[in-house]
Amino acid sequence: MKTHYAAALAALFTWTGCSGAAFAQQPPGAPPPAVLVQAAEMRTLAPQHEYIGRVQATDKVEIRARVQGYLGSRKFADGDPIKEGQLLFTIEPDTYEATVAQRKAQRDSATAALTNADNQLKRAQELIRTNAGTQVTLDQRTAEQLQAKAALAEAVAALRDAEIKLSYTTITSPISGRAGRALVSPGNLVDTTSGVLVTIVSEQPMRVLFAVTQRELLDARRGAGASAEPSFTVRVRLADGSLYDEPGKLDFIDVQVDSKTDGQTVRATFPNAKKMLTDGQTVRIVLEQEKAPQVLAISQAALAIDQSGAYVFVVGEGNKVEQRRIRAGVGRDGVVPIEEGLKAGDKVIVQGQQRVRPGMVVAPAPAPAAIATPSSSSKPAR
Repeated sequence: MKTHYAAALAALFTWTGCSGAAFAQQPPGAPPPAVLVQAAEMRTLAPQHEYIGRVQATDKVEIRARVQGYLGSRKFADGDPIKEGQLLFTIEPDTYEATVAQRKAQRDSATAALTNADNQLKRAQELIRTNAGTQVTLDQRTAEQLQAKAALAEAVAALRDAEIKLSYTTITSPISGRAGRALVSPGNLVDTTSGVLVTIVSEQPMRVLFAVTQRELLDARRGAGASAEPSFTVRVRLADGSLYDEPGKLDFIDVQVDSKTDGQTVRATFPNAKKMLTDGQTVRIVLEQEKAPQVLAISQAALAIDQSGAYVFVVGEGNKVEQRRIRAGVGRDGVVPIEEGLKAGDKVIVQGQQRVRPGMVVAPAPAPAAIATPSSSSKPAR
């Protein structure tokens, strides 16, 4: 009994101790499995970074009442395109028109008083010249003229104030854009404390603000060489993962650093003719250096990962399969840069890896260019 038990253990240890080459041995007479291979090659692959950004309108205006009165009819519909200077609301103007008429009468009265004071001063000056008047009378007439001038200036200022308030009863848009939802209905009493009546947002172009760390900014500036600022291609990744078809332009780097995050705000401007970008929208900004370096790269389809890290299968001499441990960079668009573990010309298996093991002989064939490779993710968003 003990003899049979010992024999079984010996057989078990013998089986589990088999080398990888022994495990990879093919059944006698079986043809080598077919695989598709692609050579590792030098490619132009620019470093790419992603950031979380917030869309911001170039211009945004909150329309508010500036005088008290009953709100008249709306001259637009929610969501309408708005032109600069377009009439939006009216406020009942009767009281303000009456005030303007009153101030005009006061101005005219002050004008007449000044005319009379001027005439009285001239008479006093003439009398003093002919020694028929007194210096006291001249001084009095001079003071009366100055008082009349001041009264006229006050009346003119009061009229201007009344005209300004009357103009506030006609509410127009200071910018071109698109109207939001009207928040106050016609017929309500409004004043300076009534809040926003409607918001007008300019949608062409749009800006996106995002934060970049100090280290990234320094690396980018060092990489720019003699240039004042680094040159990047700027794109927007929308909520569905697609790239916005209009590239943007970096046009501003904030002059202050956020002491809480050590980030510095960067702004990019994008055309928005198709209205794909909306004020307040969250997007991802994709930055790619325009001067791309040459790197060794392979198709992402060749990449595999286990507990020990990333690896690929390489077809070597005699069409034997070899497992190579590699260090991969950040890939995208189905291409992965290789930092260590491969050299240019190495043939990596991009299709059929599940049928091979290290040491196995295979029948390799070049992979067609049309083989679809899954998209890879960019550098994690910040």
